[in-house]
Amino acid sequence: MSENRILEILQPLYGGSSKTSDANVTLPFVLQKETVEVSADGKSARLLERVIERVMPRCPHFQTCGGCQYQMANASFQLDIKRSILSDQLRSAGVSFPVEIPAHGGEGYGYRNRIRLRVGRVDEELRLGYSVRATTEFLPITTCPIAAPILWTTAEALLAAATQDEYVAFWLSAASEVELFCNDDLTRIQVTLLCAPRTKVRQGSIERCFEAAQKAAPQIAGLAAIASDARTGPTGRTLATTGAAGLNYRVLDETYWISRGGFFQVNRFLLGTLVKLVCEDDGKPHSGAVAWDLYAGVGLFSRVLARNFARVVAVEANTTAAADNRVALTKLGAEHQVVGSTTLEFLAAAIVQRERPDLIVLDPPRGGAGVDACELLLRLKADHIVYVSCDPTTLARDLAVLQREYRVASLNVVDLFPQTFHLETVVVLERNR
Repeated sequence: MSENRILEILQPLYGGSSKTSDANVTLPFVLQKETVEVSADGKSARLLERVIERVMPRCPHFQTCGGCQYQMANASFQLDIKRSILSDQLRSAGVSFPVEIPAHGGEGYGYRNRIRLRVGRVDEELRLGYSVRATTEFLPITTCPIAAPILWTTAEALLAAATQDEYVAFWLSAASEVELFCNDDLTRIQVTLLCAPRTKVRQGSIERCFEAAQKAAPQIAGLAAIASDARTGPTGRTLATTGAAGLNYRVLDETYWISRGGFFQVNRFLLGTLVKLVCEDDGKPHSGAVAWDLYAGVGLFSRVLARNFARVVAVEANTTAAADNRVALTKLGAEHQVVGSTTLEFLAAAIVQRERPDLIVLDPPRGGAGVDACELLLRLKADHIVYVSCDPTTLARDLAVLQREYRVASLNVVDLFPQTFHLETVVVLERNR
């Protein structure tokens, strides 16, 4: 009969688990240099020796909920873990990079300005929650410490209102998920209900739901129900809407209008840090004739770049976000432009145009820019590229292509997602001479 084994934790892995001294065993919720006793079947582990960086998690759902992986580690150790993961990914891809990787952290809890909660029933009672770790099973929750406090307060108010008002109950029951997004000073919230595409909309019901919801939570500024397919997610079709169509969000000295459904970075404490790392070089603003902001969203970087570049071209495929950015950016000057296009399509067309940018900023989703886009970037020969990444695996793949013509001048880790394995990286690339 197999016996329990004593294993040492060797190295964190991207995804939340860690390597152990047995190459066939990886474990979650353990930290480098700790020692554990693992059961013969490898399904359970008991901590024998803990490191001083281990702390008490704040969330009662930690380890059951699939949202967080690192609440058992203190803030500085989490930054070390993320630096280690980034370095490993880059080395594996053959990317050369500086030895020093500065890391920027902020408040570890209450940082999210947006959460999306599942709607379910427990003993016939409406509940909100997430998913049980590594499953699709519904997990009703009683709190979410990483969310801005006003978000969970609003969620509780909606649940309470549903017990008193038939319209709130109808719309909350019709939703599979509810998304809550707050502004920078936590005074206004957008509520978006994700419902089945064939949900029957009773005339006037969304307005009555909004009225009752506002009585329970006056901070709710707008409410919408949008169609969402169970397999593919939101379809982009609005079923019903009332109240404000978006929120103003202030970052440093810029105010951004974010229409409902538009993307915006989630960490309310580190947005200013991120903007400075992208738009400045050692505290001095990037400047020149032309800058391109690819995957521009609502213009988090475009608006700041427009202060010091004669012309900024912002590229965004999401029509709502592009429209928001167009209104604001063109007010700064007719020479600035917002292009509604995918980045790959824009770059392919730009190859045959005469304009060449001094700086290219790109902030792609988790899938990264992709090899094809990177090959086109090489042909454009911009002096500098600033690559903002939320996935070290796809970042490493793309940098392996770009380093044929560029060197990594600097790397910065920005911990936009404390308590989780996700990390944001800002890479400054300089073209080889």
